[in-house]
Amino acid sequence: MTQVKEGDTVRIHYTGTLQGGETFDSSEGREPLEFTVGSGMIIPGLDNAMPGMEVGETKRVEVPCDEAYGPVNPEMRQAIPREGIPNDVPLDPGTQLQMQTPEGQTLPVTVIEADESTVTLDANHPLAGKDLVFDIELVEIA
Repeated sequence: MTQVKEGDTVRIHYTGTLQGGETFDSSEGREPLEFTVGSGMIIPGLDNAMPGMEVGETKRVEVPCDEAYGPVNPEMRQAIPREGIPNDVPLDPGTQLQMQTPEGQTLPVTVIEADESTVTLDANHPLAGKDLVFDIELVEIA
């Protein structure tokens, strides 16, 4: 059988879980995820697990945070003045918002703390600092 090699376009079904078993993403009920192996389209730890797989093969891949979304970067957390945020914007901890960078790019942020004078926002990826587990099935090598 043909095995996956770097540069191949593949399609996989996957379920991503945290170390405690909580599912954070899955292709269940959707089309398989398609990407080119070794192109940087997906997190490195999952990309590196693909070479050598054959169509129909399943695998469990444990991905440390350094090969996923990286460690939490304290510099990606910022306290901003409360008056800079419109009153109708919810600021409960855990609320996800979008900010715009000076270059015009959209940046997702999460409220981690809010009081009467400041709001602390976190621009780290929600899965930063977390080790991940993926159950994958190779559906196709295109």
